[in-house]
Amino acid sequence: MLTVAEALARAPELADVSDSSRLDLELLLCDLLDKPRSWLFTWPDAQLTEAQVARFEQLLARRLQGEPVAHLLGYRDFWTLRLKVSPDTLIPRPDTETLVEQALAHLPAAPARVADLGTGTGAIALALASERPQWQLVATDLHLGAVALARENATANGLDNVEIVPGSWCEPLQGHFDMIVSNPPYIDPEDPHLQQGDVRFEPLSALTAEDKGMADIRTIAEQARTCLRTGGWLLFEHGYDQGMSVRACLQALGYTQVATVRDLGDNDRVTLGCWQGE
Repeated sequence: MLTVAEALARAPELADVSDSSRLDLELLLCDLLDKPRSWLFTWPDAQLTEAQVARFEQLLARRLQGEPVAHLLGYRDFWTLRLKVSPDTLIPRPDTETLVEQALAHLPAAPARVADLGTGTGAIALALASERPQWQLVATDLHLGAVALARENATANGLDNVEIVPGSWCEPLQGHFDMIVSNPPYIDPEDPHLQQGDVRFEPLSALTAEDKGMADIRTIAEQARTCLRTGGWLLFEHGYDQGMSVRACLQALGYTQVATVRDLGDNDRVTLGCWQGE
């Protein structure tokens, strides 16, 4: 038999594949036992059943191969939502909550039209929809698997003020918007980190962009000028070392009030600009 404490003591086995090995096991055990994390600390001597031990060993073996915890669980918690994940999309990450925070800060709670480009699981659009029921959101994604997943997540979270449509970036959008947000691919295809960690199990098309990661950001910034209302905002998530490049891109295209915001790790993470029209 195996106790909770003994299962958690296996964390060092994951040291080579995870920098959060203890947390990984806590999340897997919570899901396996259908208990909150606090229960694990309250009942460390509780014994797993034979079936639970077998399942735990299976999950541990898959994690040792580098498979992301979110894929093992089938979901990732983001903002206040639980979102189903799949290999069709990126796994939502805490850094992206900085983009959600900035979007909420730059528009009032009054009715507004907001678009989320390359929505993936729907994380950004659904977080905004949950906080701003008066907003009407349109979320786009080129990949039909992502569109289906985002729609499923919207339904599961009871959010009906989001329309999720297939298409590339701004192309499916109709009319004008008060804000456009995006977490597009922004990693240089030559980045060695692509061969490490969880990203090995995520779609490269959602991670990498040409021109040292700037190609999709530039395309969106160009397209957004015809979709934003005068005074509308464009917000991007980007890499920790891309703040200067994204600011220069927006300024060259005529955006004003361009600024970069740092995430909780004190890294450049979100750059935004205001469109005042031609």
